[in-house]
Amino acid sequence: MQMTTALLIANPCDDEEDNMAMLCCHSAQGEMFLMTRYPDENELEIALEGEPSTLEGVKVTLSPTLLKIEIAAADADVLNGDDVLEITHDTDAADLAEVELTLQNILKGTGTYISQL
Repeated sequence: MQMTTALLIANPCDDEEDNMAMLCCHSAQGEMFLMTRYPDENELEIALEGEPSTLEGVKVTLSPTLLKIEIAAADADVLNGDDVLEITHDTDAADLAEVELTLQNILKGTGTYISQL
């Protein structure tokens, strides 16, 4: 599955939401992707235009223009039948450090983060 967004919106630690780490974006077609994790939980949640699904073992790769999310084939229903979501983005280079920190917080101990920055 592929999406295109102008901006990845990241918050590594939202103190108003019990220190939840959150990454989201809206596609040019109006689709919304949301990935979150509370620091005291062992799983993360992904929502794509619907109810969030709890997952473990997620692999995320971040480059200057691409965010790639890979999930287990058994969880493909979360991504409308796909086990890979590629989000092409135009996030400003100065904002990518916050995106990276957010992904590290979300995936720590429950997934894999790969930086290509």
